[in-house]
Amino acid sequence: MREPVSGTTWIDCGPDWGRQMEDAGFRSVDRMLITHAHYDHIGGLPEWYDACRWTDKEGLTYCPAEVIPEITARFPWVASRLRFIPMEESLVLGKWVVRCFRVHHGRNGYSYAFEFIHSVNGYRWIYCSDAIDLTEEQQRPFYGADLVILGTSFVKEPYPIHTRSIYDVEEAIELFERWKPGRMVLTHLSHDIDVNKKDVLPEGVQFAVTGMSITLCD
Repeated sequence: MREPVSGTTWIDCGPDWGRQMEDAGFRSVDRMLITHAHYDHIGGLPEWYDACRWTDKEGLTYCPAEVIPEITARFPWVASRLRFIPMEESLVLGKWVVRCFRVHHGRNGYSYAFEFIHSVNGYRWIYCSDAIDLTEEQQRPFYGADLVILGTSFVKEPYPIHTRSIYDVEEAIELFERWKPGRMVLTHLSHDIDVNKKDVLPEGVQFAVTGMSITLCD
């Protein structure tokens, strides 16, 4: 699938999407990539639907095929303005080749990660917001990536792994040391994490903060 070079691509659409758009200074987005159908990742789709309806636009929404019926079962009316496109093959966005792959989300089932590869210089980064206990096969794309954005909810979660749904910070650091990416940014943070305590992280790992901007490559 090939898309125009221009425009804004947004990953996931949580219930605070409207405020996020205001904070980012955006009036609209051209397309969205959706990782999975949990409310904290799709709760803003009705608002995007309304924005598309009032501006007479069609919202391009790229999802893994199994995610689409879960979304439309919750919000059946949004399909009249949001066009859901199954990501059955790589998506080309300008100079970026984008693919998704399925990952374990622990007790919460499954999610998808997105891998972006620059077609000119080979810069490669991965967005994986909700995952835990990944198999070696699922981990393979993370090795040697230039950037990994990974979800972590707690510094150290004290519960059995089979009851959990997302990595903690200590586990993320272990993965950083194993995967050896150029950089890792931790997102999906809970109240347990103080982003000002940067000394708990090794060099190359940092907490995401509101309004953060990352330059991917030249």
